[in-house]
Amino acid sequence: MLGSIIFYFNEKTVHGWYKGEYKPSRVYHNAPLEIIWTIIPTLILVVIAIPSFVLLYSLDEIYDPKLTIKAIGKQWYWTYEYRNFFDGALRNLVFDSYMLAEEDLPVGGHRLLEVDNRIYVPRLTSIRMIITIADVLHSWIVPSFGVKVDACPGRLNQASLYVKRSGVFYGQCS
Repeated sequence: MLGSIIFYFNEKTVHGWYKGEYKPSRVYHNAPLEIIWTIIPTLILVVIAIPSFVLLYSLDEIYDPKLTIKAIGKQWYWTYEYRNFFDGALRNLVFDSYMLAEEDLPVGGHRLLEVDNRIYVPRLTSIRMIITIADVLHSWIVPSFGVKVDACPGRLNQASLYVKRSGVFYGQCS
């Protein structure tokens, strides 16, 4: 259809219209054609969507995490709650993590990345991060893990972590 429009309605034939040499057909709509070009793309999208939803759901869920950490964002710091940390006496561990000021940085410390209380996660363990916020919009991000989770007031967002190597990994707020 596009080829016929380009062929018949070009600059040469446009001038011919005014002279009465060429009269294009007056087709305004074709109901079966319109139904076909609406239904076929819809079916293609449904065929693509069903496996995509299954894959997204399976990637998002950890069925039995060994550790759950809740990160609650505040305007200038994060509060971390270790859930099911130990099955014994220390059931929940809660602490605040503030960014260090430049004058408090240790020698060789990274400006705008060092905090007073680091979060420690075990290696080779499935971890569920639950992220929420108390006041303003934030994002909890650890670029080395490839994780960025938006934190919205009144909403719990979840991320799954599986740390494969030891080290210090810096998080950021964006």
